[in-house]
Amino acid sequence: MPQSATANILSILETDFSGIIEEWLGTQVKEGVKRSDLFSDSESRAQNRELLQAFAKGIRAGVADDKFSLEDESWEDLRAVLADVSKERVSRGVTPTEMATFILALKEPLFKRLEVKLSSDHGGLIRDVLLVTRLVDAFAIYTNEIFISERDQIIERQRQEMLELSTPVVELWDRVLTLPLIGTLDSARAQEVMENLLETILERQAEVVIMDITGVGTVDTQVAQHLLRAAAAVRLMGAECIISGISPMIAQTMVQLGIDVGTVSTRSSIRTALSDALLKVGYVIKTTEAA
Repeated sequence: MPQSATANILSILETDFSGIIEEWLGTQVKEGVKRSDLFSDSESRAQNRELLQAFAKGIRAGVADDKFSLEDESWEDLRAVLADVSKERVSRGVTPTEMATFILALKEPLFKRLEVKLSSDHGGLIRDVLLVTRLVDAFAIYTNEIFISERDQIIERQRQEMLELSTPVVELWDRVLTLPLIGTLDSARAQEVMENLLETILERQAEVVIMDITGVGTVDTQVAQHLLRAAAAVRLMGAECIISGISPMIAQTMVQLGIDVGTVSTRSSIRTALSDALLKVGYVIKTTEAA
């Protein structure tokens, strides 16, 4: 009696497990996705071995009448190994395309062994090749989903870290803070700026805050509104806000847009803003000769 497709696939996996791993690695090299610059041969071989073991276990318990779902409990080990391998590969800079091709390279060694095993059973060969194709394709698609999810998490963490680094609140003097802004100021970053600023005002008992926009390339209506809202929040905290770094171009743009800064103090440079801020808290800068 002819063996089932599942039995044939498991048979070649059990009888030539090491050979399949080596040929899988060879196919990855041929496809240019082995990434020897990122992983040693031993690391690549260990990843292939873990994945193939979990793949075989999933086929054994999770395929019935040529039907399967990688979401089933039977494929839990494969999902766990995939998560670990994907996380490691994302962190080292492997691309989604390389990751998918890395998995799809498993087809070739499986196809070759099925062709030898079923050389006299063309109908069985077609059936088994179709099942292997569906299994490996599902494997690759699921891998890509995990890979992209992991990469998105890393990107989000990096975005949060960049927000924190790009919104430093510095204590220039007793009761005087400065917030140097660089780059663009969108809604998410504006919210981060305001939260950091208000917390630091409370912590340092600041009376004057200098928001320096020298490093902000473009000031449009939205950016101006973010700045003015932050200045209003500073006033509600009992401190005074000075916006410095107003260049002639930015001043002209704000006038053309009809932006009214109201009672918010503005200065062309952080030097003049600092001089005003120190005066407001009772300090005066003098040269040594004048002193």
